[in-house]
Amino acid sequence: MKLRTMSVSDLNTYVKRNFDNDFILGNVMVAGEISNFKAHSSGHLYFSLKDENSKINCVMFRGEAQSLKFRPKDGMKAICSGRVSVYVKEGSYQLYAASMQETGLGDLHLEFERIKALLAKEGIFDASAKRDIPEYPDKVAVVTSRTGAAVQDIINVAAKRNRKVSLTIFPAQVQGEGSAASVIRALEAVEKEGGYDVIIIARGGGSFEDLFSFNDENLARAIRRSPVPVVTGIGHEVDYTIADFAADMRAATPSQAAEIVVPSLKEMERKHEVMRFRLKSSAYSLLELSRERLDARIRALSRNNPATIVANELLRLSEKKERMRHLIAARLLNERDSLVSKSDLLHAHSPLGVLGRGYAIVYGENGRILKAVEELDLQNSIRVRLCNGERTLEIER
Repeated sequence: MKLRTMSVSDLNTYVKRNFDNDFILGNVMVAGEISNFKAHSSGHLYFSLKDENSKINCVMFRGEAQSLKFRPKDGMKAICSGRVSVYVKEGSYQLYAASMQETGLGDLHLEFERIKALLAKEGIFDASAKRDIPEYPDKVAVVTSRTGAAVQDIINVAAKRNRKVSLTIFPAQVQGEGSAASVIRALEAVEKEGGYDVIIIARGGGSFEDLFSFNDENLARAIRRSPVPVVTGIGHEVDYTIADFAADMRAATPSQAAEIVVPSLKEMERKHEVMRFRLKSSAYSLLELSRERLDARIRALSRNNPATIVANELLRLSEKKERMRHLIAARLLNERDSLVSKSDLLHAHSPLGVLGRGYAIVYGENGRILKAVEELDLQNSIRVRLCNGERTLEIER
């Protein structure tokens, strides 16, 4: 019998139909540990259920997810009820969960919490132990897989930001058995070679299990022992490892780690230009202030210069002398006018004035003025004073 050729869509649809018509697959309860959990912005939940041997992809749509009384997370043990069907577009089968019950944390998460508590007690995570990341490093050591996407992301970001920063890759195994020891050896190689300003430990995204190498307690201690500051960029933004807590700084991704460590040349040039402008403005302001202070001191010196003081005093003396001359002249004029007035008054009342009008003064021998004719009889001689002189006369009887 000749078989009819089917398209891929027809085959996947046929398989889906058989899954949907299976009584057991239409209503199952599956127990396992949640991993690769992701809550989509649409409200749907995507995750996997796994045990020690297998895993199955799962989805819980928004309607069912809204009825959950707890927040699922990686490492949580749960029982999911629902149906198993085929996603035709991808040709993969998955569990469509209608409900979920929490049963506890998985072994890996319990181990994670144990290591975290142990190292916290040792002070590995203390903020006081963390070192500053150099602002302008010259040499950067990158501990990561030589073939992973993380190393390419770091190289590309560093090349775009600043080609003058030197990157050296120290290859390390970042997943699987022996990976933690490999990263520790790479850190020791960086220390042995010396001359590096900062270390980036990086790995691309993965499941909680894939990243578990970075939860190794010996690796955390090696990070703290490193004489060079360490920046981690492991997994995605939601992924946290013990290495992130031990590092001096954690970045959400390898690319962000490169952005943190490698300074942008354009930003440096912009800052340089801003600083140059500020320095220039400050210099101009300082010069202007110095010029104003100098002018003020010159003016003060000019005011206090002995020659200036003498000149000013001579000017004031000359002004006083001129005022005194005017005052004396005015005073003399007033005194002269007063003298003339008094002279005229004295002349008006002077006996000489009377004599000038034809009168005379007669003095006796004893020099007394004779006022009556009878007094002449007692005199042998008299002195007569006229307006322009006097004569002595003898009296004849």
